[in-house]
Amino acid sequence: MAAFVGAGGGAFGSGVGSMTTSSFVCTHERLTAVTQQKQPSATRVVTLPTPAVTTITMIRHGNRKKSLGLPADQRKALLRSLTTELIRHGRITTTLARAKEVRKTADHMITLAKDNSLHARRQALAYLYDKDLVHALFEGVPERYADRNGGYTRVLRTMPRKGDNSPMGIIELV
Repeated sequence: MAAFVGAGGGAFGSGVGSMTTSSFVCTHERLTAVTQQKQPSATRVVTLPTPAVTTITMIRHGNRKKSLGLPADQRKALLRSLTTELIRHGRITTTLARAKEVRKTADHMITLAKDNSLHARRQALAYLYDKDLVHALFEGVPERYADRNGGYTRVLRTMPRKGDNSPMGIIELV
């Protein structure tokens, strides 16, 4: 149990200066001694409740990836496989949240293919699962998307999935 004793304004003393150790009462004996004393009219005793259970909640500042309900290694493998299949087939049907996440990596792979440098090719080979697909991507993309600066994929909403009513979507290359 803790209390703040001070003169004037609020529970923290005068409200202007810093709090001194003499104004902070933290033991039960001193608290009862302070409350039993005759106090001047300007002195106030405030009892602060102590929390029963202290939980630490982490805030997701700066985390821009959706977790998709998966651990990090499984989520990365899922996004790699979905990106590989999207580039291979040109259109895939998946959940809407997954489609929106795949859009970022697919656009990045196409941007790498437009760059057409050795470093960009090695980055794409490290991400995509199919080596022949990377070579085909780097051959066909510069002509197909030469006049487009970003926005290489389109996400369309479809009917919800039958079993769990999850929102579904189609992601396709433009």
